Amino acid sequence: MPISMYQATVPVFDRNLNNLAAILAKAAAWAEARKIDPAVLLASRLAPNMFALSRQLHIACDFAKGCCARLAGVEVPKYEDNEASFADFQARIAKTRQFINTLTAAQIDGSEERPINVKAGARELSFKGLPYLVNYALPNFYFHYTTAYAILRHNGLDLSKPDFIGAV
Repeated sequence: MPISMYQATVPVFDRNLNNLAAILAKAAAWAEARKIDPAVLLASRLAPNMFALSRQLHIACDFAKGCCARLAGVEVPKYEDNEASFADFQARIAKTRQFINTLTAAQIDGSEERPINVKAGARELSFKGLPYLVNYALPNFYFHYTTAYAILRHNGLDLSKPDFIGAV
């Protein structure tokens, strides 16, 4: 049986956002136990020319909600990007998960050929639904999710592959 566009989006993003929330909870507890200001971690980056942890978290949520909304043919929710704490980011992740879980298989399945237009900086990108999902949205989501994980790991948080992948 072939995988549906719905199966490749909402459950995938939801699972990984849940894993990201668990990683952030672990980071918050770790920072508190070590008397590390969470703002220091949220401002951390792997390289000077990379986005900080806070921006990585913004973008991971944006790709999850944006991808699902576009494939469902509904308006992408706009967030203010004003989160300043782990609790704020937990709320953003929860809000994103709540939104994507309002979308149904009936809305997303069959979107393989749906025209998708995305503004990326000054560029306007045009895709069909399936290439948008597999060649743009999922790789970008995983890049920012992975980078958030790597920033926390780099700063000393004890994370391992099961934290990233979650329960199987």
